[in-house]
Amino acid sequence: MNKWTEILLDERFEEPLHGSAAPALFQNSLFVKPSFDAMKHDRYNPKSYFYSRGNNPTVNLLESKLAQLENGEDAKCFGSGMAAISAAIMSVLSAGDHVVCSNSAYQPTRDILGKYLKRFGVEATFLDAVDESGWRAAIRPNTRLFLLESPSSFLFEIQDLRAITSLAIEKGIVTIMDNTWATPVFFNPLDIGIDLVAHSLSKYISGHSDVVGGVVIGSADRLKKIKHDEAALFGGRMSPFEALLVLRGLRTLEIRMEQHQQSTLQLARFLEDQPKVRKVIHPGLESHPQHSLASSLFKGYSGLFSFILNTDLAGTKAFVDSLRIFQIGVSWGGFESLALPVAILEEPIPYVLDGQEVDVADTLVRVSVGLEDAEDLCEDMLQALKRV
Repeated sequence: MNKWTEILLDERFEEPLHGSAAPALFQNSLFVKPSFDAMKHDRYNPKSYFYSRGNNPTVNLLESKLAQLENGEDAKCFGSGMAAISAAIMSVLSAGDHVVCSNSAYQPTRDILGKYLKRFGVEATFLDAVDESGWRAAIRPNTRLFLLESPSSFLFEIQDLRAITSLAIEKGIVTIMDNTWATPVFFNPLDIGIDLVAHSLSKYISGHSDVVGGVVIGSADRLKKIKHDEAALFGGRMSPFEALLVLRGLRTLEIRMEQHQQSTLQLARFLEDQPKVRKVIHPGLESHPQHSLASSLFKGYSGLFSFILNTDLAGTKAFVDSLRIFQIGVSWGGFESLALPVAILEEPIPYVLDGQEVDVADTLVRVSVGLEDAEDLCEDMLQALKRV
């Protein structure tokens, strides 16, 4: 049976549904037992329902489906993507360990590695390298973790994930990858040997901009530790209602991702032909310097990419303020189209243009292409470019 057909079925749900076509919402905080012996038996049974901070039928259903999508053995949902990635990181690292991470990874991820965990004796190296050689050079005797995120969130650099993962396996280093951009529709990191996969469920998987959540997926052994320690002790649980909303989003994930991909490639190619656009940065375009590598890794491309305007900061402001369909906002992966002028972040963004490294922060715009008509999105961009 096709994986996506299985995802639409709720056969794993153990509670009676009474013929309901949709999963039940178990909003309760606790589960009572009929006797002393039953309570004692369930107290330490990981498959029983005792208290919703640990197990909840609605959340567990979502976890089983997400594990299935990523070809993992188990999954644990959290109240945010940062709760998920932080739990995954802390499940691996101890005082005195060293971690290697791309310096273009999500800023809060870099902060927890380079600032917060530094207080507890964890060392971090951040590097530009997209190939195996840079990661190999960064390894120390105490290197315990590689934190991967591909593509990077503003410049869409692609890491050679197969080579880096092979290096990690060779050296006994644990790998964690943020797979939010590609989603399980277009890439399954566990299939190439990565140990743990994290997602922000706030993005494509829920898809409706009404949920904040995260998930970690991997082997049963690794998830057993995360559930017992990081999830239970730090308490960053996902609520049953949010799990139900994500389950709803899963029903349309595959067809939504196909639409995001088609509209985004149409818009990216349109922008490549505009004289007021200096550079379009999308790994699905032949003009991307790592297009071949991206094509060898991913089965498709999502709706997030960037472009550099042929203007200055004032022109960038005029452009984004003139957009009508694209709204200015952070996050991405919902039904609506968004534009984020990177200058808002007030940090340098070095990029090689015409053979020279320049700071493109003032003119770089990241867009998340939603589910609106692609022609309308192109027209919106065109009318805004006329204001530059």
